[in-house]
Amino acid sequence: MSLVQDLEALAIDIAREAGELARVRREAGVAIAATKSALADIVTEADREVEALIRARLAAERPEDGFLGEETGADTGSSGVTWVVDPIDGTVNYAYGIPAYAVSIAAVQGEPTPEAWEALAGVVYAPVGDELFHTALGDGAWLGDRRLSVNPEVGPAGALLATGFGYDPATRPGDLELSGTVLPLARDLRRAGAASLDLSYVAAGRLDGYFERGLAPWDLAAGSLLVTEAGGRFGRAMPDGSRRAPLVVAATPAIYDALASTAGLT
Repeated sequence: MSLVQDLEALAIDIAREAGELARVRREAGVAIAATKSALADIVTEADREVEALIRARLAAERPEDGFLGEETGADTGSSGVTWVVDPIDGTVNYAYGIPAYAVSIAAVQGEPTPEAWEALAGVVYAPVGDELFHTALGDGAWLGDRRLSVNPEVGPAGALLATGFGYDPATRPGDLELSGTVLPLARDLRRAGAASLDLSYVAAGRLDGYFERGLAPWDLAAGSLLVTEAGGRFGRAMPDGSRRAPLVVAATPAIYDALASTAGLT
């Protein structure tokens, strides 16, 4: 296998183990460990335990690689490869028992920032439905053994879009304003609460497009590669040259330009 395929295979194996741990801990009951950026932005004990498992597995298998995780931060490696990890994306869903959460693991090359890296492989694993989205650069995007493709066109009723809102109450008015601006393009709008799954669903054709402001690197590392390998387009930039949090847009090419322009990305 090539390097990217090796990285993908390792990410698949670890994501399955990590997802099973998350599922078992959810069934046993969730303990809130702390809040992060805002009172609504929580971390559970399971987030920390799952990230520790992923980090230990990667350290054993590829000790020279770097690591960037939501819960434990960054370590620089010497190989040029960095693993970007969200142990439980959709933590609030997870804490409330809503089954829309996932383990997201990506391997990237270069500086571990979305503007500078090249994504090499990615996995988004939703343990409740046992859905494994996976990709390696140049090898397409897959759900299990089924190759994925974004929707080739958008019907006259408009695009099925998804978005998310930040946890800081100060950003909510802007999120609502952005959603209202984009809504004329949409047949409907979804708000599921896990960016990695939203991006995976664009890749799978379950959504036509997705937009959100303020995603962290671990929110998008695996999902963005899934979108582009499925034939979609992905963009991330500061809208209108402002100093607000970066805006992400991912969509089928049939709607991408209109969505990006309306949202203020271009």
